[in-house]
Amino acid sequence: MSILKFIIFFIYPLILFSQTETIRGFVYEESSSEPIIFANVSLKDKGIGSVTDDNGYFIFPNVPYGEYTIEVDFIGYEKQSLSIIITADKKPSVQKIYLNKVNFELDVVDLSTKKNENKNLVNSSVIKLTSKNLEKLPSLGGEVDLAQFLQVLPGVVFTGDQGGKLYIRGGAPIHNKVLLDGMTIYNPFHSIGFFSVFDSDLIKKTDVYTGGFPAKYGGRISSIMSIKTRDGNKKKFSGKLSANTFSSKVLLEGPFLRSVDSNIETSAILSLRSSYLDKTSKNFYSYISEDGLPYAFTDLYGKMSIFSNNGSKFNLYGFNFLDEVEYDNLTNLGWSTYGMGSNFVLVPGSAKMLIEGEIAYSNYNINEESFQEKLTSQINGFNLNLDFTYFMTKESEIRYGLQVSGYSTSLDIINLNNFFSQTDHSTDFAAYIDYNFSKNRFVFNPGFRFQNYTSLGENRFEPRLSMKYNLTEKIRFKASGGMFSQNLISTNDDTDVVSLFTGFLSSTDNIPSSFQNESINSLLQTATHYIIGLEYDILNNLNINIEGYFKKFNQLIGLNRNKIYEDIPEFSGQPDFLKKDFMIEKGDAKGIDILLKYNSKKISIWSVYSFGIVNREDELQIYSPHYDRTHNFNFVFSYVMGKKKLWDLNLRWNYGSGFPFTQTQAYFENLDLSDINLSDFINVNGDLGIIYSDLNEGRLPDYHRLDLSLTKKINLKNSTFMEISLGVTNLYDRSNIFYYDRVNAVRINQLPIMPNIGFNWNF
Repeated sequence: MSILKFIIFFIYPLILFSQTETIRGFVYEESSSEPIIFANVSLKDKGIGSVTDDNGYFIFPNVPYGEYTIEVDFIGYEKQSLSIIITADKKPSVQKIYLNKVNFELDVVDLSTKKNENKNLVNSSVIKLTSKNLEKLPSLGGEVDLAQFLQVLPGVVFTGDQGGKLYIRGGAPIHNKVLLDGMTIYNPFHSIGFFSVFDSDLIKKTDVYTGGFPAKYGGRISSIMSIKTRDGNKKKFSGKLSANTFSSKVLLEGPFLRSVDSNIETSAILSLRSSYLDKTSKNFYSYISEDGLPYAFTDLYGKMSIFSNNGSKFNLYGFNFLDEVEYDNLTNLGWSTYGMGSNFVLVPGSAKMLIEGEIAYSNYNINEESFQEKLTSQINGFNLNLDFTYFMTKESEIRYGLQVSGYSTSLDIINLNNFFSQTDHSTDFAAYIDYNFSKNRFVFNPGFRFQNYTSLGENRFEPRLSMKYNLTEKIRFKASGGMFSQNLISTNDDTDVVSLFTGFLSSTDNIPSSFQNESINSLLQTATHYIIGLEYDILNNLNINIEGYFKKFNQLIGLNRNKIYEDIPEFSGQPDFLKKDFMIEKGDAKGIDILLKYNSKKISIWSVYSFGIVNREDELQIYSPHYDRTHNFNFVFSYVMGKKKLWDLNLRWNYGSGFPFTQTQAYFENLDLSDINLSDFINVNGDLGIIYSDLNEGRLPDYHRLDLSLTKKINLKNSTFMEISLGVTNLYDRSNIFYYDRVNAVRINQLPIMPNIGFNWNF
């Protein structure tokens, strides 16, 4: 009987759906054949709707035989309709629907899309960004950058204009995973905090998970940032040339091979950006430093794509990012990262499935050298991902996949008193499954991830769960949580706000055997997330999102700042936490994020308030890390002016309460008596010694800054246009402290007022 029930369980759905078929397709932009994401697709008069994904893909599974009209609309594009007949003898093919841009926008289109997404997706602790979002920020000489938008996201703290790093809901930068087309990027930001390594004109979509992320993602304990680049223009050759006071850029795209028939399409896109701030700043910003600002970088990215008639595609891409910094001939730092990879999207036959995959290799190398110290670190490795999406019904889908990654890390530290060198090799294997189900007012998204850290001999079973309840069409409650782990360790000291050097290690066993008298049984860093939230559509174009969170960092591993003994037999009686190279910590982060959004045809407002408290605990003390910013507020305003909407005014104001820092109590002369001839004692000068107060018990002054830009668009013929932009960073010249030079007793500030001008030619 049990066998019969088992057979019926699997056969019944086939019987049930035997008189149904699947309607699926892609939505593209007419002028370039670029996929349109978040387009609203519906079956007219049937009450069935969907939203296109990252590939422009939509699907309606298990549709009964009959005649249907597919309607597609998206803000800024003409609505399209397509009739289709499904019978036993006429199976539907993969539909390709092309939308034309219009000169006017209808708010109702955007509302329709958002209602569909709100009803069927949890969207807990995730911000989904497109190129339109980036355009709402003040630009630097006409060029917007992802780094600037990340700074205004809920729960994100950015430490500075120079050497700035992102801290997301209490996690350190090493706890954030950044993915570019599925490839891990180990340093996504240049040393000057205005710029990321990503060309904004290449970005199709960016998903930022600030916590509770799905089972598809792993290997980090705080956040995930997944960036997808767009394909090149499949229809014609086009590009962009730009120049401003900071940098210049060239972007070219178009088909690289024209097929004899229409079954195959191709495209290629190439972007090259290079800064010259170290040179131009001597003239434009000589009041900052007569030697110029010491930053220089170059970014190169290329991608080739091949598309089949049924929507399947194959991409091949590569990149090379370079960064150099030289501070007053005292410190030289340079890093480079390069990589290559491929990914594909496969639409198999008539199956209700989508298959995606990536394979990639990358290398990151960083060096810093001063008169006292030399630091070198390298990480290189590969990742292989295979993902499946199975569309069960219009209310449910299953995502599952396999992931393999391997990397090698090395770190060398040479200074006057010490030499440290370590090389590690790691391999990780993971399998995951995510189930998304929506019915009436309820959305349920459970997931499970199995993570095997082969090099450590450790297995992790990590459940994930997200839920939403639609109380009304305007009010929605949501919650999410899960367990997370990672192997990778950063060599940054979290007490140092000005550290530019980021080295990596993995699989280290040079840690204490216990923490607070409890044995350490794992070499992993682990965390648990708990999140609850509320979404409320106050008006049609006005929405508020409120989320409370608690991140429990169960085990953290980092450089041991408390080390005072060498780990040798002579000091065998001393505790491990005073002699191991790495230390164990625990901690937590809790807070609330409030996001208020307003969008109309001309005005866009993005307002964020974040309240957060971060605590860390080692064997000696409980303290606040240097990025513990209790209050953080961002206000972004964008206004499109003129009858033809050719003027853009963008404004951003940021306020943040002061960061913790360790105060100086006193100075003393440090004499090495073992190396001094007593007869010359009175003539010898020792080194400057500093007596510190308790770790981070002080607070720096509050931070605030206003940025403004104005852009004029000039339309030319044949879809060619120019843009001229004027902007000011730190408009009212606020003196925000960066750090305090204790040795020279000098306050070092963030960057002052910086006007800029830029020019773009789009053809």
